[in-house]
Amino acid sequence: MTTAGTAHDTSTRTGPAAARQHSLREHNLELVARAVFEVPEPLSRAGVAAATGLARATVSTLVDQLVAARLVRELPAVTGGRAGRPAVPLVPAPRSLVGLGLEVNVDYLGARVLDLTGDVVADRVVPGAFHDSDPAVVLGRLGELAREVCDGVAGSGMTVAGARLALPGLVDPRTGLLEVAPNLGWSSLEPVGLLGLGELPVRIANEAKLAALAELAGGSEVAAPDSFVFVSGDVGIGAAIVVDRALFLGERGWNGEIGHVVVDPAGPRCSCGAFGCLEQYAGKAAIMRAAGLPPDAPLTTLVERLADGGTGVPDRGVLPAGRALGSALADFVNLLDVSTIVLGGAYTDLLPWLRADIEAVLADRVLAAPFVDLQVRAAQAGPQAALTGGAREVLQAVLADPAAWV
Repeated sequence: MTTAGTAHDTSTRTGPAAARQHSLREHNLELVARAVFEVPEPLSRAGVAAATGLARATVSTLVDQLVAARLVRELPAVTGGRAGRPAVPLVPAPRSLVGLGLEVNVDYLGARVLDLTGDVVADRVVPGAFHDSDPAVVLGRLGELAREVCDGVAGSGMTVAGARLALPGLVDPRTGLLEVAPNLGWSSLEPVGLLGLGELPVRIANEAKLAALAELAGGSEVAAPDSFVFVSGDVGIGAAIVVDRALFLGERGWNGEIGHVVVDPAGPRCSCGAFGCLEQYAGKAAIMRAAGLPPDAPLTTLVERLADGGTGVPDRGVLPAGRALGSALADFVNLLDVSTIVLGGAYTDLLPWLRADIEAVLADRVLAAPFVDLQVRAAQAGPQAALTGGAREVLQAVLADPAAWV
């Protein structure tokens, strides 16, 4: 398995001047890399110089280093019909350095690899039942899946820069500790070591927050707004708050646990120990049970029945979920002053049957509803979006420090 190595400064110079020069080079490499990666149309070296304000000779040297490190690729030269040297467009290098997204969810394990262009180069999702599971066994299985995927991309000449592990619960990325994941039955756990991935750098993150980052990254015809609440609905329900295109994390990064907002204090006991939490009404298993289907039935079964006019599915199978979800979302909107709600996970497919109730409750419960355009929209990032968000986060870290790879 090809993994990230450790970058070392081989300069023999010492003292403050050398340190300043080294820091300047790192800064300029990042400037040039971002100029190449964050534009809709490819730039030439001259275009990068104009965009960054750096001298053309400096840009040319740095671009050569990024090309040699397989972070940037040169396209065929374009003459443009003018005198002088033809322009050489620069683009992110495909299938070179890649990021790995991993996830443990209640009903699947997943591994997804993205390259610097954003393309998925490997994808594995394995169904399972991991409620009240043994973390050592489950994470060991995910580690085996990750090694298989990494070995496959390494055999094609790609280098895995690192991994992000998405988990459905309270995680502390600073310490690598999973505090609690009620639907998995896990608590006070350091999950990275149980993956058995050796020297591959792995960090943990909350599933909903990584899914929101995947949504923010775009790539679809409908661009994500600058600020929104992202709700990931599955057996568990998590949320992420995006303000001005950045995650709002709160004091510890533990915000967004909308699944444990109480919508009925007299309701059933939740896996977290409280009564009447949103997950007991609008979680995937709760929706299935209310619809007269097994809790672990495929979502497609319910969607097909609803699409056929609801044959065999009582109204209570979906409508209470919409009302409960609308109630919890109304609290979020009243507190946060965010007018766009993006629904991911199972809600993406169920939205046509949930929308009317959600919007009715929002109109009734949100104080600002008469004065703002509240929007409820389906997520665009695709299935298992946390896998995509995790892989993208790895590559964003590469872009923030390209000198480590040069």
